[in-house]
Amino acid sequence: MALAPTLYDFQIALSHVDRSIDQPQLSIKVARHPSETMQRVWLRVLAFCWLWEERLTFGKGLGEPDAPDLECRDYTGLVTRWVRVGKADPLKVQRAVDQNPHAKVSVLFESPQRLEAFLSEAREAKATRVAKAELAAIDAELLRALSGFESRRIQLSLTFVGDHVYADCEGQSFDGPLTRGAP
Repeated sequence: MALAPTLYDFQIALSHVDRSIDQPQLSIKVARHPSETMQRVWLRVLAFCWLWEERLTFGKGLGEPDAPDLECRDYTGLVTRWVRVGKADPLKVQRAVDQNPHAKVSVLFESPQRLEAFLSEAREAKATRVAKAELAAIDAELLRALSGFESRRIQLSLTFVGDHVYADCEGQSFDGPLTRGAP
């Protein structure tokens, strides 16, 4: 019998200064697959907040590897945002760019080193169309600190200013850069 996913409830005060977003009471529920690490859960939450827009939803998760981790659709059902987190495959990202011409394709990596490795793999595979995707990496220390919070209900305040992230979780403050990548 398969193990059921664990549901986490994030209560987030989100501010994205450059995009004029102020969501003081954003409530999101995240299902953690039994084989998923807490670090990956936090990476999905950070990607959700970094790219937040109305109708942004979590994808089907690890059970469907080709599905995006996050996606947004317009009212006609057309995909307008396709997001992958973690260890993305350059050829799959290129395929997402090709198959979703009306979507903004984004990838958030767990560290700048993983972003650089992805760019190197993309060059070796001649996956030139990944240049159309928005690539970024969260600070590894920030992600590591946040992934230490594993309670089922988490209070979080996130502020994005330029390419920097400020987080306050359960009374503790953290911050780190958001590194952008380009092939």
